[in-house]
Amino acid sequence: MRFAITLLSVICIASVIGTVLRQSEPMGNYINQFGPFWAEVFGAFNLYTVYSAPWFLVILAFLVVSTSLCIARNTPKIIADLKNYKEGVREQSLQAHHHKAIAELPSNPPMALAEIGSALTQLGWKARVQQREHGTMIAARQGAANKLGYIAAHSAIVLILIGGVLDGNAMVKLAMWLQGKALYTGSGFVSEIKPEHRLSTANPSFRGNVSVAENQRQGIAVLSLPSGVVLQDLPFDIELKKFNVEYYPTGMPKSFASDIVIHDGGQTREATVKVNEPVIHQGLAIYQSSFEDGGSKLKLLAQPLASAGTPLPIEGRVGTRLAFGDQMLELDGLRVINVENLAGDASNPSGADVRKVDLGERLGQHLGSGAKGNTTKSLHNVGPSFSYKLRDAAGQAREFNNYMLPVELDGQKVFLAGVRESPADAFRYLRMPADENGELAGWLRLRQALGDASLRDTAAQRYATAATPPTQPQLAPQLKLTAQRALTLFSGAAAKPGDEVKGGLPALSQFVERDVPESDRQRVSEVLLRILNGSLFELNQLAREQAGLKPAATDAATQAFMTQAVMSLSDSLYYPSPMLLQLQDFEQVQASVFQVARAPGQKLVYLGALLLIIGVFAMLYVKERRLWIWIAPSADPASSQVRMAMSSTRESPDNATLFAQLKAALLKDPT
Repeated sequence: MRFAITLLSVICIASVIGTVLRQSEPMGNYINQFGPFWAEVFGAFNLYTVYSAPWFLVILAFLVVSTSLCIARNTPKIIADLKNYKEGVREQSLQAHHHKAIAELPSNPPMALAEIGSALTQLGWKARVQQREHGTMIAARQGAANKLGYIAAHSAIVLILIGGVLDGNAMVKLAMWLQGKALYTGSGFVSEIKPEHRLSTANPSFRGNVSVAENQRQGIAVLSLPSGVVLQDLPFDIELKKFNVEYYPTGMPKSFASDIVIHDGGQTREATVKVNEPVIHQGLAIYQSSFEDGGSKLKLLAQPLASAGTPLPIEGRVGTRLAFGDQMLELDGLRVINVENLAGDASNPSGADVRKVDLGERLGQHLGSGAKGNTTKSLHNVGPSFSYKLRDAAGQAREFNNYMLPVELDGQKVFLAGVRESPADAFRYLRMPADENGELAGWLRLRQALGDASLRDTAAQRYATAATPPTQPQLAPQLKLTAQRALTLFSGAAAKPGDEVKGGLPALSQFVERDVPESDRQRVSEVLLRILNGSLFELNQLAREQAGLKPAATDAATQAFMTQAVMSLSDSLYYPSPMLLQLQDFEQVQASVFQVARAPGQKLVYLGALLLIIGVFAMLYVKERRLWIWIAPSADPASSQVRMAMSSTRESPDNATLFAQLKAALLKDPT
């Protein structure tokens, strides 16, 4: 028993680890969470697949064998004890019990036996009578289910452990070994995976995911393990006719269900799979697990950033790869609904103050999350977004997430283009202001004009002409040179290959810190930024003039646009792609993710759980009590001498109360 309890404690600790630590995730997720060293250490102890780890299965085997031996050894004794009322005890031994009593009944022994027997039956006691030479012994018992609780509880442990093993990854690994299959560690489409990575339909136990797009059918489940995947052939195909989803105002899914058709040979069956309402077919349970994109068609426009050029239209489906210059474009997903918290900061409604050159704070605000957390919430659906990766020849990829429509942040409508280096990082968003038409065209014109040296020179000349006081025309050349220098630094034209600072506000900050005395830096920074703002305004006017548009009005809307444009132009120089992808249109295709399971151990676990409840209840709340009553003739032939004693498996205060009630009922003793 001590050995079994020790093993059970170890299993409980391992189960806690398996509950806290997500199981069967890709190895990269654990490396991102714990780091390379600890991820490898935890992997060496199989903590990512605790329930199928060899050491865990060995402990389970020992516990099952130990508990089974306990059941096998004690069950015959318990059954024999259930039949034994111990009516053969000596009458003298009744005096040794804690609960005992002696009384004189005004009935002869046969009448006393009949009266006591009837009373015991009414009180729920089962009794057996033994006639002796000098009297009659009545042996009664109550609560025999306490003994059965031992068998039920211990049998439940065995059933639950066996059922858990049958439905775990251990059976999948056993099936792979018996069928000579291997894990698949590559990437690609399911249809491209070779037969040596596919289990047959005869596999007795598995649990895998099936992703089916609308109006498509699939008959292969993916079983995920930390080191790779293995495919499981299903005895039928699942066709998704329609996926239905409802959302809460927060954008979270409220309910979702799938209308499916099961193709089993020449027969078809229509059904609806809902959350917590699986469909059972041929002993396989089909659960509604989640949903994803099923290959939506995207129409994109690749906009060049650095210089004027013709936008490149791109069409593709989510889940496909396209050649994109010397890189590979991987279309990852489409989200039609994006509910974000857009509560603004009342202390800074404009969202930016270009007079400050606090690089860390400004870049943190403008390259951080597109929807920052606030104490107050203002939830809005900001429209569709799509995600993609750009993978270079070395296989390294950056992930991007761009919104289709402008989002109003801090009182300014901006287009958001997010980027992150790895899935473990948060997206950093480039915020580009929308123009007077609510489009990105105005900012793109200004961004492309910034890369044109001749336009920068013309803008510097115009700014110098407009900003030179009429009474001091000699300042114009110097003002022009300063404006040219500011635009050159800001545009990144002065940066050399390999420089960490490529332009933007960091370049101006670097120039001030390097070439200006510390006592003059604040004043020079403010002057330089005013010149930069004025020059960029003239550059914007030139870009509009070249596009055949009328000059921008000098009003609050233009000022807000230029304020945000200065920050986003600075940030765009550090955007890791020369092209910006815009979502122009899409044709959404939903896909439903089903979990298909064949779980032969499920019924064993349910039966074990039921037996465990019954067993624990019987052992804790049912007390076995035994009662002996000795009836002997008295000196008076019309009366009998009765001696009574009671014992219990567990002593408690209610035993004394019960014994007092028995004395009153059987011995007519009110005390």
